[in-house]
Amino acid sequence: MTLSETAFIHRSYLNEHNEPGLESNERLEFLGDAVLQFLSSEFLFAKYPQRPEGELTAIRSALVCTTSLAEESRKLEYGKDLKLSVGEEETGGRDKDYILANTFEAVLGAMYLEHSIEKCRQFLKEGLLTKTEKIVSENQYIDFKSHFQEIAQAKLGVTPNYKVLKEWGPDHEKKFLVAVLAGNKEWGRGEGSSKQRAEVAAAEDGLKHLQS
Repeated sequence: MTLSETAFIHRSYLNEHNEPGLESNERLEFLGDAVLQFLSSEFLFAKYPQRPEGELTAIRSALVCTTSLAEESRKLEYGKDLKLSVGEEETGGRDKDYILANTFEAVLGAMYLEHSIEKCRQFLKEGLLTKTEKIVSENQYIDFKSHFQEIAQAKLGVTPNYKVLKEWGPDHEKKFLVAVLAGNKEWGRGEGSSKQRAEVAAAEDGLKHLQS
């Protein structure tokens, strides 16, 4: 079995397939994570020569977070090639963010070993790294939730919480509407393709009202 094939073997698959030499993608994921961190850091360092370390770290975090990597895996249709246990398959494993994100990193690890760091660099530049300008222009790298919490605690003396108001769409294209609440008052609302993204959008909206 090639490394490229191993990159798609989820650990749950091994519970039902005791084949000699068969292993999960976890070691490749470990290596791919390191390759991803290095190449994304290298890219951002060159692209934004005037930005301080803290901002570069925040941009990188938004770029390589689980949700972002899962989106890339969906675009590349990695889910359909995954080898999963029957149980993982039945619970929607092919579309779970963390499994898809881990698979993306495993594929990158296999690419590094089978080809070169340059192949990995080109792969990322043509895909994942194209998100960078949108992340920066829309301030997606700013931790709005933490910022909202700090101000809410300072002004209101309370810790905010989030409430899902609505969710709709098929499982692979779910949308969520979330409200951020603090001091028995709703401060903002936000939509997103995950609860996490909707919460961030709600916090960003809430900041406009809390700071006014």
